[in-house]
Amino acid sequence: MVKIITRKYIGKENVYDIGVERDHNFAIKNNFVAANCFNKSHSTAYGYVTYQTAYLKANYPLEYMAALLTANSGDTDKVQKYINNCTNMGIQIDPPDINRSGLDFTPAAGKILFGFSAVRNVGQNAIASILEARNAGGEFTSLANFCDRLDLRAVNRRTLESLIYCGAFDKIESNRQQLIKDLELVYDWAQSRAKDRASGQGNLFDLLGGFSNTNNKTNKGFEAVPKASPVLDFPPQEKLRMEKELLGFYVSDHPLKSLRQITPLLTPINLSQLGDQREDTKLCAVVMLNNVKKVITKKGDPMAILQIEDLTSQSEAVVFPKTYERIDFLLQVDTRLIIWGKIDRRDDQTQLIVEDAEPVETVQMVMVELNPQQAGDIEELHRLKTVLQEHSGDKEKSKMPVIGIVQAENSRKLVRLGWQFCVQDSRITVQALQNARFTAHLKSLISS
Repeated sequence: MVKIITRKYIGKENVYDIGVERDHNFAIKNNFVAANCFNKSHSTAYGYVTYQTAYLKANYPLEYMAALLTANSGDTDKVQKYINNCTNMGIQIDPPDINRSGLDFTPAAGKILFGFSAVRNVGQNAIASILEARNAGGEFTSLANFCDRLDLRAVNRRTLESLIYCGAFDKIESNRQQLIKDLELVYDWAQSRAKDRASGQGNLFDLLGGFSNTNNKTNKGFEAVPKASPVLDFPPQEKLRMEKELLGFYVSDHPLKSLRQITPLLTPINLSQLGDQREDTKLCAVVMLNNVKKVITKKGDPMAILQIEDLTSQSEAVVFPKTYERIDFLLQVDTRLIIWGKIDRRDDQTQLIVEDAEPVETVQMVMVELNPQQAGDIEELHRLKTVLQEHSGDKEKSKMPVIGIVQAENSRKLVRLGWQFCVQDSRITVQALQNARFTAHLKSLISS
């Protein structure tokens, strides 16, 4: 360990790498230490590890990504980024499954299964009890079968509710609300049976072997298990909300997944890339609103701090009073929004300053079609530029992007025009483009 006592400029000097054969002393002049002391063995080790990980990712992508997710399971941002990487690699991430999941993320049949350890309210004792019962008696066939075979001192009612809400029982019964209603009766029934067994009493079905799961998958005695009246399942949005609450992510689906094809055109920068952008960079993002914290400034004006996420990451966004007054009615948790803003850095933290927002359901893009001749004609492009600039309106309010469709014989390419061509009123712009003999129309973001 070298301690620097004083610093003095000595002009330009050669810096020697201790990995070379000659001139490899640490000291270069007047006891100053060489700046580049990254030795050969160290760089070789880094290179070797890099090669290993690249080889594993290329040849065993399923196992590699499962290991990567397990190793970073405590870091929500990293796990979300890796789940997005899996999606881009064509690897599906499945919710926990009581009959297939293990302790950690597990490769299975071309997919990656969430492990039980990633589910909130499911402790180590509960996981051990589930795996032990499954290994001893085979797959679970119903909620009653599950409760009857487990040690309910380790797997309590809250644990079972969490497993149901996150989708762990979906392969047995996809109606999660029905399972929750049944649980109120089944759990007490299973506890009563456990007490009978502990006291040596048992019951008629035990004597008949009706609950043996070794050779009989139907379990004849389970017709007597209490069951709640039939109910409809939770709405899809509610199922996703509870799934995220317990797993930390949307897994079986994502409210923004249906927009993943068109989103890159509108938002070339995703939330995971905010830290790489310069301060005051103007951008827009399609996001889910996870949390809204209302704040009162020293002047008594309301503002808000938002927690937002897209398919790649989560981030913080700030809505200052003037903007908050205009868009506060849109700021509802679990709402899909397209937001416009700029990058801000404070105390080494990157955040987004929101300047405007709109529900994705109401967004209408301007689509202008160009054939190859038009796309290569400077006069036509200048004419298009003139029309768009005439209808850009107030630059602060011009936020709707214009998408160019370049049509070729066997291909169709979508191109997002620059920020300077964003327009204020999509309908008026489309009409103006049509009047100028361009093929243009409005396109809803949702239908895209």
